Amino acid sequence: MAVPAALELVDLATRAAHAYDRPDLAARLGHTRARLEDPNVRVLIVGEFKQGKSQLVNALINAPVCPVDDDLATAVPTAVKHADTPAVTLVWDGETGRRTEVPIEKLAQYVSEAGNPGNRQGLVRAEVGLPRNLLKGGLVLVDTPGVGGLGSAHGAATMATLPTADAVLLVSDASQEYTAPELEFLSAAMALCPNVAGVVTKTDLYPHWRRIVDLDRGHLTRAGITAELFPVSSVLRLEAVRSEDAELNAESGFAELVAFLRGEVLARADELDRRSTGQDVLAVADQLAAGMRAELAAQQHPEEAGALVADLEQARARAAALKDRSARWQHTLGDGVQDLTADVEYDLRDRLRAIGREADELLDAGDPRDIWDQFSEWFEAQVSSAMSANFVWAGQRAEWLAGQVAEHFAADGDAVLPALRTGRTGDVRGEVARLERPEQESMNFGQKLYVGARGGYGGMLMIGLATTLAGMAMLNPLSIGAGLLFGGKTVREEQQRQKAKRKADAKQAVRKHLDEVQFQVGKDSRDMLRHVQRQLRDHFTALAEELQTSIDASVKSAQKAVSTDSSARGARIRDLEAELARIAALEEKARALMPGPRKVLA
Repeated sequence: MAVPAALELVDLATRAAHAYDRPDLAARLGHTRARLEDPNVRVLIVGEFKQGKSQLVNALINAPVCPVDDDLATAVPTAVKHADTPAVTLVWDGETGRRTEVPIEKLAQYVSEAGNPGNRQGLVRAEVGLPRNLLKGGLVLVDTPGVGGLGSAHGAATMATLPTADAVLLVSDASQEYTAPELEFLSAAMALCPNVAGVVTKTDLYPHWRRIVDLDRGHLTRAGITAELFPVSSVLRLEAVRSEDAELNAESGFAELVAFLRGEVLARADELDRRSTGQDVLAVADQLAAGMRAELAAQQHPEEAGALVADLEQARARAAALKDRSARWQHTLGDGVQDLTADVEYDLRDRLRAIGREADELLDAGDPRDIWDQFSEWFEAQVSSAMSANFVWAGQRAEWLAGQVAEHFAADGDAVLPALRTGRTGDVRGEVARLERPEQESMNFGQKLYVGARGGYGGMLMIGLATTLAGMAMLNPLSIGAGLLFGGKTVREEQQRQKAKRKADAKQAVRKHLDEVQFQVGKDSRDMLRHVQRQLRDHFTALAEELQTSIDASVKSAQKAVSTDSSARGARIRDLEAELARIAALEEKARALMPGPRKVLA
C-alpha cells in the first residue's frame, strides 16, 4: 500500500533530519506524518429534498443506518465511517468537542426532521461507525441535510464545506432532468473539490430514466461540466445484497458507483498523499544536502572558496530579509488579506442588494398573500446562489494571494504552497435561518360586512339628512344607494391599505433576512480569510526559517573548508560524497513514491 510506504519514507527522512541536526526539518516532517495518519476520505452526499440521498448511503454500505421514509428528511449531517463495532456518536459542539454516544436504533430521533425539527437540539453532526469493507480504506460518507434543498441555507452551508471534502456526489432522482440550481451547484463544486459526480436515483420507479440520464448528460456537456453520471436503484441494490443475486446487483448500477469510489476517490486520495509526501521529502533532502554541497565545492576547489562564500553570504542576507517581519512577503500577505476582505464583503453586499431590488419589484407587482410561497422559494434560491458564488470567489482569490506571496520565495528555492482549507471545520451547518413569513392581514366576509356597514352608515346618514330638506324620508333610494356606494368604497380602501401593509411587511422581512445573511456570511468570510492568513503566515515563516538555517550551515561549511589541511581534504571529500549519496538515495525513494501522470478516463 502507498500510505505505509509513505510513512516509512517520512520516518527515514525524519531520522536523517535528526542525524544532521535539523530539528526544524524534523518538525516539518512531523506535520507530514500527521497528515498521513488521518486516513479519512470525505465524500459529501448532497442534493435536493427527498431525492434518495439517505437511501443511497444505506445501499452503499448495506445497512439501514440513515433514516428513510416518505415523511422523513435529514436535518443533521450524518457521517458514516469504518469501525470494528457499530456505534453512533453525536457531536454537539464542534469547538469544545462535546460528544455523546447513543444506541444506533435511536439515531433517527436526533438526525431526522421528524425527531429533531429544525435541528433544535443544536447538533453539529452524527458519526456512525460500521464494520464495512467499503469503508475500510478510510472512506467517509456524509449524508447532508436535504431540508430546503440546494437553494437554502443548508445548501449554502454545504457549499462552504466543499473545500474540505475529497469528493461530492450530487443526488437527483430519475423523475426529472437536472434543474438550474443543480447545474449551478455542480459547476461551483467542480471549482472547489477534486472529485465530483452525479448519481441519478430511483431508476426502478421511472421507466423513462434512460432518457432523463441522456438529458442530464446533455446539460452537463453544454455547461462544460466533466462529471461522471451514475444511474442507480437503491431498492434493487439492497434486494440484490439480501438475496445474493449478482445479476440484480449489476442491474442496480451500484457496481460502477462503487468502482468509482474505490478507483477514483480513494485512489486519488492515495495519489495525493504520495505526491505531497514525495514533495515534502525532496524539499527536506535538498536542504539537508545544501550545506554538504557547498563544503564539497570548497574542498574540491579551494581556490574558488572565497567567491563561493561571498555568494552564500548574499543568499544568507536574502534569507534573513525573508524572515524579517518587515519582509515584502509579509506586506503582500497583510495588504492582500485586507484588500480581499473588503472585496469579498463588497461582492456579497452588491449581490444581496441586487436581489433586494428584484425582490421589491416582484412584491410591488403582486400581492404577497397570493405569491408568497413561490416568492420565498425563488428568494431563498437567489440568496443561496449569491452566498455560494461569493464563497467560491473568495476561495479562488485566496489561492491567487497564496501564489503572489510564494513569488517572493522563488529566487531562494521552490515555495510549495500549503493545502489551503477555505472551508469551515468540515461540519455542514446552516447558521442563517430561513426567510420568515410575515403576518398577512386580510379580510373575511364578516370583516368586509362590518367595514362596509361602518362606511355605508356615514354615507347613508349624510345623504338621508340632505334629502329630508326636500321632504323625503331619511331612508330613501338615494340615501340607501349612497350607503352602498360609500360602504363599497370603504371596503376597497381597507383592502388597498391591507395590501400595501402586506407589501411593506414583506419588504421588511426581505430586508431583515438580507441583513442577517450579510452579517453571518460576512463574519464567516472574515473568519475564513483570517484562517487563510494564519495558514500562509505560518507556512512561509517556517519556510523562511528553514532557508536561513540551511544557508547558515552552508556558509559555515564553506568557511570551514578553507581552513582544512590539504592532507585531510581527500578524506573529507570522500565523507561528503558518501553523505550526499545517502541523501540522493533518499531523494530517489521520494521520486519513486510519487505517481506518474494520471491517465484521463474516456
